[in-house]
Formats: sequence, structure tokens, C-alpha cells
Amino acid sequence: MTAKDCGHHDDERKKLYRRLFAGALGFVIVVLFLILLIWLILRPTKPHFVLQDATVFAFNLSGGNTLTTTVQVTLAARNPNDRIGIYYDRVDVYAAYHGQQITLPTLLPSTYQGHKDSTVWSPFLYGNAVPVAPYLGVALTQDEIAGTVMVNIRVRGRIRWKVGTFISGGYHLYVNCPAYINSGGRNNGIAVGPAAIKYQLIMDCHVDV
Repeated sequence: MTAKDCGHHDDERKKLYRRLFAGALGFVIVVLFLILLIWLILRPTKPHFVLQDATVFAFNLSGGNTLTTTVQVTLAARNPNDRIGIYYDRVDVYAAYHGQQITLPTLLPSTYQGHKDSTVWSPFLYGNAVPVAPYLGVALTQDEIAGTVMVNIRVRGRIRWKVGTFISGGYHLYVNCPAYINSGGRNNGIAVGPAAIKYQLIMDCHVDV
């Protein structure tokens, strides 16, 4: 075999490799384009959260620097999508005041929401003698004198989208619900037992995915 023949075979082999690479690349591009097209057509919308009420059993500042909190909240989540389901994976909820977490996170049960479905959770949130910054103690005292304390009910976790049999990877879920609690006495809420007060809120929450 001459050197010319060897060069001819090398050229043919290179052309074959280029065709295989171009074919594989084209296939990947088509698949990615179809996934993007389906995603744009379906247009997944993030879930809608509403804080319906909060029942306060304890919200006591001791010594100016420790806060004890026991509250039960009712959270409603709705899937607004017509063709997309939502898996809620390891989602927890906690209370915060002026950006500081004041209760332990409470884990919500894993849930699947079908199209246009709604889910309601009623978790208890506990924080026993949680140390707070001195300025927060001052702010809380001022809010109580003013008659309204704003506590943020926050949800964090991961969700997945379900389109037909396809299930996406995990996406971070962040929810912030403002809860305005009147501190002017039991007449501002509904008495629940000897010590608890239930406040009807119906507050829309800010959701980030």
C-alpha cells in the first residue's frame, strides 16, 4: 500500500468522525430544543401560598433577651398550573422576627399536588427561651406598645415539577408570609381555650423558586 492510499483512508476516517460528531451534536440540539419548547408552552407557574390564620399560645419576652414562642399557623398552597404537578420535598416552616429566626423549623409532610390542587398545613412552631439581640427586645417592646407585632412565617425546601411522566430536578423554594399580630388583648382575636388567641389573617405570601 502506498503512502497516497494511507492518506486517502485517513481522510475518509476523519470525514466519518466528523459526520458522527455532527449527527450526535444535531441530535442533542434537537432534544434540548424540544425540551425548551415544551417548557415554554407549559410555562410552569410557581405555587401560590396564603397564610390563613395564626393561633398564639405563647409569645413572651423574658429578661429583655430571651423569647419564648408557641404558635400554630394554617398555610394553604395551591398549584396554579393546568398541566404540571408539583412535588414538595423536605419542606420546613419557622417563624422569624426582624430577620431573626425565633422558632425551630417544623418539617412538613412530603406532598404531591396535581393540576390546580390545593394543600393545607397546620404546623405548630416552637421556640423555647430563644436568645435575641438586645435591639430586638427593644423593638418588640415598642411594637407591643404600638399594638401590632409583625412576625414572618417562612417556608423553605425543595420542589420538583412533573410533566406527564417527566419529573424535573429539584428547585429551591422560599416563601415569606407576613403575620400581623395584634397585641392589645384577647378582644383583638378569637379566644381558643384559656390562654390561646386565634388571629384570622388571610395574607398572601411572597414565593421564590
